[in-house]
Amino acid sequence: MKNSLLLLAALVCAATAQAADLLQVYRAAQGYDAQYAAARAARDAGLEKLPQGKAGLLPTIGLSANTTWNEVSSTSRTNPSVTRSADYNSNGWSVSLSQPLFRWQNWVGYRQAELSAALAELQFAQAGQDLILRVTQAYFDVLLAQEALATARAQKTAITEQLEAAKRQFEVGTATITDTHEAQARYDLAVAAEIAAENDLAVKRQTLRTLTGKEPETLKRLKHGVQIGKPQPDDIGKWVESAEGGNLGVQQAQTGFEIARREIERQRAGHYPTLDLVASHGRSAVGGNISTGVGSDGKSSAIGLQLSLPLYAGGAVSSKEREAVALQEKARADLDNARRQAQLAARQAYLGVNAGLAQVKALEAGVASSQLAVESNKLGYEVGVRINIDVLNAQSQLYDTRQKLAKARLDTLLAQLRLKSAAGTLGEDDLAAVNALLE
Repeated sequence: MKNSLLLLAALVCAATAQAADLLQVYRAAQGYDAQYAAARAARDAGLEKLPQGKAGLLPTIGLSANTTWNEVSSTSRTNPSVTRSADYNSNGWSVSLSQPLFRWQNWVGYRQAELSAALAELQFAQAGQDLILRVTQAYFDVLLAQEALATARAQKTAITEQLEAAKRQFEVGTATITDTHEAQARYDLAVAAEIAAENDLAVKRQTLRTLTGKEPETLKRLKHGVQIGKPQPDDIGKWVESAEGGNLGVQQAQTGFEIARREIERQRAGHYPTLDLVASHGRSAVGGNISTGVGSDGKSSAIGLQLSLPLYAGGAVSSKEREAVALQEKARADLDNARRQAQLAARQAYLGVNAGLAQVKALEAGVASSQLAVESNKLGYEVGVRINIDVLNAQSQLYDTRQKLAKARLDTLLAQLRLKSAAGTLGEDDLAAVNALLE
């Protein structure tokens, strides 16, 4: 009865401890990754540029108030013995309004604010694409480290069997001590490789944990024998063309260039006149005065137009205009560089996908032939036409090829995501497509 309960509990735990997939890890990183959180806060700050720019087109209203206690005394020059004094309070308040009618620099500043808000959104979108790539890289690194550890352990097991066989054959006199020594040396190396693989897996898991804040017990792995499709469209020219305009880095540089171009116009507006509508209304009260001792109340209202024409500011306006022109040229060069980098990234990623697909196909054939080589060398060793080192070499080649195949598949999938990122189209749907290849 007790054993049945323990078995049931183990089955329940196994059912609840499901492996995490790539999308789950990505969503966890969205809520935990500090770099992404900083980008989100920067986006929120950047969006505030829009109401700040709009404020330059809207009226400003101010309220002021004052109160003063006065103690006044007066002595006659003709009759110094006569002194008059008065203690009284004076107070007042006023409301003023100023509505810009023509301030060209404010209007240009508002257009710049719209571009700055758009730039903030683009930068946040770039951070989202970067997060997808960083999460996928960290996830695949863990999978590859797990594969390396599993390979090291399987190789150690196979070498152990070969070592035992060499010892038995040496004892019966059908093999030399050299075979035993060679197998022992390979076994020691396999133990060292296993320790290194365990350490590498621990490091890769910690890297993933820095992104998500937690370390999943298990991760879903790539399906056995999964087939990876070619990029669509299968034309490097179209991908490069898409990257020239769609790449988020290019769009950011284009927006930066537009902001710099408008900055020239904004600085040039320093030479233009400004026209404002101004209005004010106020009240004042005086408690008394030294002459009559009688208080008074007053009120005033005014409305009008205020024109201001700048004439000379020591050359500052012209200097700022020249500075803006130079910064526009810098922004133009940055845009050219962003386009070239996007084109290069698209070409590299496209070629990486195609090379990866070819490598996967070659390594799949290599795994099959390496498996046959192991079986043939084992059979040859049993009948005496092969020596122990031949079997060990064949086994090493098989495990090495399997590990390279696993890496080639993961690298090809990551190259596909990088290709989408270079074109500016990478999104959660692309991550879901990769996630569908896991089991």
